[in-house]
Amino acid sequence: MLRSVLSAMAAPNSTVKYGIVGVGMMGREHLINLHHLRTEGVVVAAIADPYVPSQQLALELAQSFDWQLKVFSGHQELLDSGLCDVVVVSTPNMTHYEILMDIINYPKPHHVLVEKPLCTTVAHCKEVLNAARKRQDMLVQVGLEYRYMPPVTKLIEIVKGGNLGPVKMVAIREHRFPFLVKVNNWNRFNANSGGTLVEKCCHFFDLMRLFAGANPVRVMASGAIDVNHKDEIYDGKVPDIIDNAYVIVEFDNGSRGMLDLCMFAEGSKNEQEISVVGEIGKGEAFVPESIVRFGSRVAGRDGVQTSKAEDKRIKYDGLHHGSSYLEHLNFLSAIRAEGQQAPAVGLQDGLISVAIGVAAQLSIEKGRFVMIEEVMDEHKCD
Repeated sequence: MLRSVLSAMAAPNSTVKYGIVGVGMMGREHLINLHHLRTEGVVVAAIADPYVPSQQLALELAQSFDWQLKVFSGHQELLDSGLCDVVVVSTPNMTHYEILMDIINYPKPHHVLVEKPLCTTVAHCKEVLNAARKRQDMLVQVGLEYRYMPPVTKLIEIVKGGNLGPVKMVAIREHRFPFLVKVNNWNRFNANSGGTLVEKCCHFFDLMRLFAGANPVRVMASGAIDVNHKDEIYDGKVPDIIDNAYVIVEFDNGSRGMLDLCMFAEGSKNEQEISVVGEIGKGEAFVPESIVRFGSRVAGRDGVQTSKAEDKRIKYDGLHHGSSYLEHLNFLSAIRAEGQQAPAVGLQDGLISVAIGVAAQLSIEKGRFVMIEEVMDEHKCD
């Protein structure tokens, strides 16, 4: 059944029709990436967004690509249109759960690429995962696209190739600019975004888990609102999202990860610096310099190799250094594999990345280590 349905939806030479739900900044970024995949038999057939200015900007983009697409105010109308094989969900975080459940429970199957975070709570992530397990006729991929940044991909290859030996420590530093302005300023409040350590940092917790090759056990975090958004007021409320934090994650194989986040550090040469240290070597990746360094304990400092990371498949760099383009290329490959290839970043990956972020937010609130099992079972969080 699965193979026949997927084959009908995405035969190798057929056109794959996409719909984008939510065409704010990231939704339009997906639209541009899909335009650059048009030679792969991709077309955007419809968009859905209740915010008219976003609709208009997306329409102007589509017209510049000579794409005639239908515009809907909501995801349900887009689903009912029957125009799409694949749905990209790039709406505000707090809307993901309802939209995903509607897509997964819809009679006609639609493959789904959902922007990170999967949902804002662990409970909602688990519900989505359980619902999707019952739909063997669709693929769901989570948009943790940092895996596809060329220097990160190269570092993953170094680690997975055993060049560092068993991984013991993963350190990720993100020093960047403050959160951008979004429609109705939804990203200024924890209730909407899940909190900074869910909204932004699920990317890094996903990478930590990938490098460590293990699952998280407990989390300790310290963070605060020290600089950003303190003079902003929306509907009488001051933003409550933290702008800096340290997070330590312990994994079940004894390895540890650390995140150093600062969102008022525009004076940084690199936005992300990733270090992975194993028993016999160390690897580093730097973004956006796209530099990778790798050295062994035996060769020492003089033996460290430095290289530029590139991926010639990238046709559009966009907001994330080509990673969104590669993410779409990978997902399209999974769709066309007719049930023989799982999404590279699945719902379990999305769930655990959110769980670590939720645990970190709770750790700041409680001032203590938080066990992952606490947040996986909400009744233990009291």
